[in-house]
Amino acid sequence: MNDLATHRASLASATSRFPAHPIAGLAGTSFKHEHLPAILAEGKHEGFFEVHAENYMGAGGPPHDALTRIRRDHPVSLHGVCMSIGGPQPLDKIHLGRFKVLVDRYEPALVSEHLAWSTHDTTFFNDLLPLPYTPVTLARVADHIDEVQQTIGRPILLENPSTYVVFPESTMSETGFIREVARKTGCGLLLDVSNVFVSATNHGYSPLAYLAAFPLDQVGEIHLAGHARQTDDEGDLLLIDSHDGPVADAVWKLYDLVIGRCGPRPTLIEWDSEIPAWPVLRAEATAAQAILDRHADCVAQERIRASH
Repeated sequence: MNDLATHRASLASATSRFPAHPIAGLAGTSFKHEHLPAILAEGKHEGFFEVHAENYMGAGGPPHDALTRIRRDHPVSLHGVCMSIGGPQPLDKIHLGRFKVLVDRYEPALVSEHLAWSTHDTTFFNDLLPLPYTPVTLARVADHIDEVQQTIGRPILLENPSTYVVFPESTMSETGFIREVARKTGCGLLLDVSNVFVSATNHGYSPLAYLAAFPLDQVGEIHLAGHARQTDDEGDLLLIDSHDGPVADAVWKLYDLVIGRCGPRPTLIEWDSEIPAWPVLRAEATAAQAILDRHADCVAQERIRASH
């Protein structure tokens, strides 16, 4: 077995075991600097905060001061937005190096990135753009994930996208593509349940069927977020993964189903625009924690019954 194959095998083994970490079974929220005074006044609580890596790639200043104060009392997860793992060009070595510095500096419980691309030549886009699901794309994504994982020395979680177009070139389903990426690289998966609902609605397929085909055993974290309702040029409903409001009831129901199937997983509430007061965001995390705790109790009771 060559060095790359050995590395992939060791990562696959580590990811499949889901080693204990400080946010196992907990709900958390995106960290917004305007919430810092309220969070500090509230004091230490169970839960975690997730930050976008790109907001902390400077050497210091107010962003790092705020995150250092949060990290002192709470675990964090690190979520990359601009790695462009699905892009056709090589990964940006400077960006990847800064990403590694953040991982080393804050020792996040989990590290994640998107199944998407966002760069072309020297242009950086604000959107996370979709990919055709083909063997060529699969090989490129796997190579990029290998490079990230080898650089930071740990497995990452790969997030399923929210999509608004599909490619006729695709020869694989999204769930089949994601399953194969995880198998090849040993990465874990970040299941964004809101993205599943958005994409399923936009493309007219069942979110339940998607989740039935998704490799839930590889899920290391879950995201939940609000979405916006619009109409397309034909007047049909179009959902946008806007992260600007509370989680929809339909998404909560899907989340409950997922946790029932795979057991409690760290769950993040994303709210990135139209930021509410801290108690509003905290209440969304509390709702997720209630679902996690209910299913954890069910698992514990099943184990007790099985032992008798």
